[in-house]
Amino acid sequence: MNYKIEIMPKAIKDIKRIPKAEAATIIDKINAMSNNLSGDVKKLTNFTPEYRLRVGNWRVLFEAEGGKIVIYRILHRREAYR
Repeated sequence: MNYKIEIMPKAIKDIKRIPKAEAATIIDKINAMSNNLSGDVKKLTNFTPEYRLRVGNWRVLFEAEGGKIVIYRILHRREAYR
């Protein structure tokens, strides 16, 4: 299943603060994830949003609903689960 990706304004701010080389890798992984949630995706327990994509030390926090992926935050791993 191919998902449509929607990036929320806070996630756009987050990606602008990440070094360019790492940001490019994260964007590539997000695009790959749109094809059937491929990549290092894990369903989180007792946490909102429901899923995370791991890209090195960065975490992409998102929800998958219907045919859409909504990306809420892109944070360093030490900040992601607070």
